[in-house]
Amino acid sequence: MRLDPLTLKKIRRFRSIKRGYYSWLLFGLMLLLAFFAELWINNRALLVYYEGQIYFPTYGTMMPGNTFGLEYAYETNYRDLQKKFQQEAGDNFVIMPLVPYNAFEMDLRETEFPPFPPSWKDRHYLGTDTIGRDMVARLVYGFRICIIFSLLLLVVTFAIGIALGCLMGYWGGKFDLFFQRLIEIWSSVPFLYIIMIIASIVVPSLTILVLIYVVFGWMGMTWYMRTTTYKEKARDYVMAAKALGASNTRIIFHHILPNAVSLIVTFVPFSVAGGISGLTALDYLGFGLPPPTPSWGELLQQGTNNLHAVWIVASTVTALVVVMVSITFIGEAVREGFDPKLHSTFE
Repeated sequence: MRLDPLTLKKIRRFRSIKRGYYSWLLFGLMLLLAFFAELWINNRALLVYYEGQIYFPTYGTMMPGNTFGLEYAYETNYRDLQKKFQQEAGDNFVIMPLVPYNAFEMDLRETEFPPFPPSWKDRHYLGTDTIGRDMVARLVYGFRICIIFSLLLLVVTFAIGIALGCLMGYWGGKFDLFFQRLIEIWSSVPFLYIIMIIASIVVPSLTILVLIYVVFGWMGMTWYMRTTTYKEKARDYVMAAKALGASNTRIIFHHILPNAVSLIVTFVPFSVAGGISGLTALDYLGFGLPPPTPSWGELLQQGTNNLHAVWIVASTVTALVVVMVSITFIGEAVREGFDPKLHSTFE
């Protein structure tokens, strides 16, 4: 598939803005590490070699301990199995991930109480939270949940906002007036109170939170698309398309929307950032995802309540700042590279 010259020009312009381009590479690396986190943060082994057979437990089914000659039938503790094979000094071996803990596992000790400080010996590289769960695992898996939430929210809100905004701007009249009044009324409903009421009735899940955010978040993109459609509808190429007998559907999807793509693309990074900050804020206030779901907001709450464990709040704030600054730089570069004032497509 070959890109048209105008698109290539926009991409080259985006790549010329080094701060945004390198932020895009960093953010892409973070996404890759988060979505394949089981390969480097997991309490299941990557590979087990036992009596001439090779096992791959990471993405497989639960393997009981008696599979590897242990005296129990529940899931194998692969860290203990690795130590056992090393003590036996035989041919059997276990390859563990870089961080051999999952996001829910509590690593407790007999003589100490969590949170535990960072330790390379115990492979808690950023320490543990207040109940002994590994901070790296909680941060990475929490980031993955934030990204999934943000992308789902982005797709649904943009789909509703773009479709409704185009119709409002294209049809105008009573249709436009009705939805203007509806948006004005709906935008005055207190969002946080609705969240509090729903959280007191049901346990919020990722799907419920996405739906709530969609119900209150579709209006922003609708206004922008309405304005853009009004402007594009008045241009000569739309009048020419009507004169040639083009249908309304063809005019909207083949003429107006391609000229609004630059506007849509520039809002994508900032919408992702808004989704991440929104979910983190709800989790921090206690109205977000229920425990023990990995959550940056919950880690911030733990850190502010336990300032003696400085590694909790420091690592969480650092991760949040790096992600938000990267997305901001990407958004600035995208807005500059895809600026509709510099690039337009008249068909």
